[in-house]
Amino acid sequence: MSTDVEIILYQSDVDVMNSPILSILVPYFHDDPVPLIKALSDQCKENRSVEVLVYDDGSNDKSLNKSVAAAIQKSEVSARLFIASQNHGRSFARNQLTGHAKANWVLFLDADMLPQTNDFVSKYISLIEAGSADVIFGGFKVPSEAHDPDHDLHRALSEISDCLSLEQRNAAGPQFVASSNLAVRKHVLEAEPFDAKFSGWGWEDSEWAARVTKRFKLIHADNPALHLGLETTDTLLRRFQTSGPNYLRFTRKHPDLAKTLPLYNIIQNLRRIPGQKILRPFLKLIIKFRFVPIRLRITALKLWRASWYAETFA
Repeated sequence: MSTDVEIILYQSDVDVMNSPILSILVPYFHDDPVPLIKALSDQCKENRSVEVLVYDDGSNDKSLNKSVAAAIQKSEVSARLFIASQNHGRSFARNQLTGHAKANWVLFLDADMLPQTNDFVSKYISLIEAGSADVIFGGFKVPSEAHDPDHDLHRALSEISDCLSLEQRNAAGPQFVASSNLAVRKHVLEAEPFDAKFSGWGWEDSEWAARVTKRFKLIHADNPALHLGLETTDTLLRRFQTSGPNYLRFTRKHPDLAKTLPLYNIIQNLRRIPGQKILRPFLKLIIKFRFVPIRLRITALKLWRASWYAETFA
């Protein structure tokens, strides 16, 4: 745990047992974790074997943090809020939370997630007590429809790329593991922390999972969380445009795995096309035009990402 980060702490009045079973860790950066805090409080009230730790990674949003602090202080489960003065990235935030956790198992949940069932936490505790794994990924789902039409593209992309069945995830192994709903033995994270050299958005989860599953046992569970934080099309475009350096870091650390994934081969093919980047304005038009069939928009978005990523290999 870094000692050069200024931390402000708020906590609930509920005490946790000396050795809790599970520490639930919720990092956030501008996303509002209050609905998740309330849902976890409802599921875990009077359960002194669970604690909830929330970490603002330098949002510097006083209004949001005031709301989060109030939710923490009203929580019926042992809860703490840490507010960092500067943003250090997703990997750093998770590592910080792990350092504060009291339990031997931690459960990472993104701030824009919600448990899909009332026994979400108890299912994880049962899996932990079974002792058959070091890492457990519960999967996630998205709402059946987006409330904002500008979120339709992200919802559709997530549904076909990320919201996989238990059988599909078992077949893929670590490929689709994400820290949005991930339980891990704390000693695994101490041995293999998230790589804090990833910056911005993307690929730190994939790199961590590929590295950790070489040493520790992963199981997939049918215990999904609901992903409510769908992004706008412009946000997706920006993230896919700027995450190339993270992807390159992932491929350099796990070249054999990267070469088995479709994205890698698309990138290599695009690299052979002189001036391939002139396609981007046309791809962007397809991506942003809502009357284009959603499958075609998704294909254009994937090509947009691959086109930008191809430049990182130059």
